[in-house]
Amino acid sequence: MRSIQDAFFNWLSIREVAIARPDDVAAKDTEQLFLSILQDQYGVGDVQVEKEDEFVFVSYEQSGEKKQMKLPKDYVESMIDQMNRDPEKYK
Repeated sequence: MRSIQDAFFNWLSIREVAIARPDDVAAKDTEQLFLSILQDQYGVGDVQVEKEDEFVFVSYEQSGEKKQMKLPKDYVESMIDQMNRDPEKYK
C-alpha cells in the first residue's frame, strides 16, 4: 500500500462488501487481509468505524497515539454500489 489512507480505503471498501454479503468467503478473507496490512505494516490497532450521512470516520490507534481519518462515504461504498448495480458480474 502506498499510504495508510489507501490501506484504510481498501479495507473499508471490502468491509462494506463483507457486511452486505455475509456468505461471501472471499470478501471476508480479503477484508481480513487488508486489516492485517493495517495492523502489520502501519501498526494500527483499536479501529472504530462510524458512518454518517456523507463521511465515514475511522478512529484508530497508531504508535500509542489516537488518530482519526475521514473518508467520503460514496467513495468507500463505491465497490458495493457497483456490485449492486451489476450483480451478474459479481456472483
